[in-house]
Amino acid sequence: MTHTDQDLSGGVPPPSVLGQFRRPILIAHRFANDLAHLRQAVEAGADLIEADVWLHRGNLEVRHSKTLGPVPLRWDRWYVERSSRPVLQFTTLLDALDADVELLIDLKGRSPDLATALVTTLRQRRPGHPIILSSQNWELLEHFRRYDGTQLVHSIGYPWQLRAAWKRLRPETHDAVSIQYRLLNADVVAALKQRVETVITWPINDAARFEHVRAWGVDGITSDSPELLRYAAQCRRPDG
Repeated sequence: MTHTDQDLSGGVPPPSVLGQFRRPILIAHRFANDLAHLRQAVEAGADLIEADVWLHRGNLEVRHSKTLGPVPLRWDRWYVERSSRPVLQFTTLLDALDADVELLIDLKGRSPDLATALVTTLRQRRPGHPIILSSQNWELLEHFRRYDGTQLVHSIGYPWQLRAAWKRLRPETHDAVSIQYRLLNADVVAALKQRVETVITWPINDAARFEHVRAWGVDGITSDSPELLRYAAQCRRPDG
């Protein structure tokens, strides 16, 4: 069966997907790349658990490592592994999620077919759940704009990307930014929030930095630290 855009549309989108989350939004960085880490992120109080997703040879794979074309290896910054080593399938990850767990999907690669494959799988496996997508490849994000009910998070890791953001971002409910901490200050946060509803920053792994960006008015943080996520969750409580 061939899916059309109409088949994949989810009806009228909510005013904002990320706007439904309590502030600051707490995101566990890459904790969905390994099923053993999922529960750790949930117990720490994360609102969203990040998964890196590639479309590779027709399959949706969850991994941060990159392939080397015809060479049977995958590599990341600190290691190289054989591509024959089993990799987590996206459908396996979805089947392992509890109903109240939500993902932030960090899009990897450049395949224009990733959008249809990913949205189709999510709508089939997790109907009714929000589809929240991030990438530093903004052209890849654009392939998802036609699907209702998605939230696009433009990842900004370099000064040139921030310069491009001032011209490109639009004040629409499906746009947000996730920006490297070193590029931020209170004025930049305020200016970004004139263009988008939600500003997330990373990496936030200690309480001092968390309090710093919280004072600037960011809407969410991404962390590698379960301890920091627990601390931030406690701060959101009335007695925190």
